[in-house]
Amino acid sequence: MLNIPLAIIEAFVLFIPGFIANPAAVITGGHFPMDGGRNFTDGKRILGDGKTWSGYFGGSLLGVLSGLILTGFFLLFHVAGSISYGSTFPIILVTLLAMSFGSLTGDVTGSFIKRRIGIQRGGKGSLLDQWPFALVSFLFLFIFSRGFFMIYYGNIIGALTILLITPPLHRAVNIIGYKMKKKDVPW
Repeated sequence: MLNIPLAIIEAFVLFIPGFIANPAAVITGGHFPMDGGRNFTDGKRILGDGKTWSGYFGGSLLGVLSGLILTGFFLLFHVAGSISYGSTFPIILVTLLAMSFGSLTGDVTGSFIKRRIGIQRGGKGSLLDQWPFALVSFLFLFIFSRGFFMIYYGNIIGALTILLITPPLHRAVNIIGYKMKKKDVPW
């Protein structure tokens, strides 16, 4: 029988690299716009200046690093048998890469959609700002680390936990980034 409180805690803790990659991209970003300043066929910018290669790779790698640190804690406190990103280092690395790069690929996807529907950089996109990074992380995990995905997010409790906690968590992190002058808007 599924222990729902434990499933919620595990889902949240294990998704920390996905959550970290997104704001880490703000910190590491600012160099080499992903769209090279080009417009899409609709005449609007493909992504805008806010999506850069330095942010994409820097944020993703900081997400992976956070997962490796968590793995160290799991091993140090002997919880690796009950909660982990995988049984071997290559599996752990693939899982963390999928989650972190999935997170930022989802963020880029949300920006692409926002540009198409006329929301400018920094414009409020509600769930387009919040859910694409989680959903694409789930997709990448399903493709590249299916066993991990099925254990922690395939039981619907884990996936719902992430989808429900993401909007308030995303808002709180953006307010902090705004107050630190790392973001132009608090959303």
